[in-house]
Amino acid sequence: MSLHPLIKVPLVGFAAYSGTGKTTLILKILPLLKAQGLRVGVIKHAHHQFEIDQAGKDSYRIRKEGEVEQLLIASRQRWVLMTETGQTDEPYLHQVLPHLNQETLDLVIVEGFKHEQFPKIELYRPSLNKALIFPNDASIIAIASDAPLPVETTLPRLDLNDATDIVQFIEANIIRCFQASPIDKSL
Repeated sequence: MSLHPLIKVPLVGFAAYSGTGKTTLILKILPLLKAQGLRVGVIKHAHHQFEIDQAGKDSYRIRKEGEVEQLLIASRQRWVLMTETGQTDEPYLHQVLPHLNQETLDLVIVEGFKHEQFPKIELYRPSLNKALIFPNDASIIAIASDAPLPVETTLPRLDLNDATDIVQFIEANIIRCFQASPIDKSL
């Protein structure tokens, strides 16, 4: 399924194997994007079950003991909606993207979902002895690495340890290109 009808703001992902530093990089670039006045949303894929509330708290008890399908917790500063999907398969990006309020965002960063087709920057550390993703994924638009690549590529190369370099690439190749795109974003 094409993501285009669901995308109302620029979207870029970071694809890499576990332990490469996706979250670390995102934590470095978020303040740089925020300092430029951009409102950023993040979608993070988890390969395992996770809990966002704590055992013993009322919300946890209501969700677990009450076996509810959805629980919304709200306070003055934030709200969170927990939905029990009952699925055994991993979610697809097109299933979770509509849950973000894209009207209030300037950019969406996606961590994970590396097997899906959307603009992604591959993070690569040769020292981890993992295969490169880009030879088998046409949606990789650049590679951020901390050392020379073992193969040649025409893709733009970024310094994995230079968050400013990566932010500049995102601005020039994701945000500006999205703004100039003829895609009907009102769908």
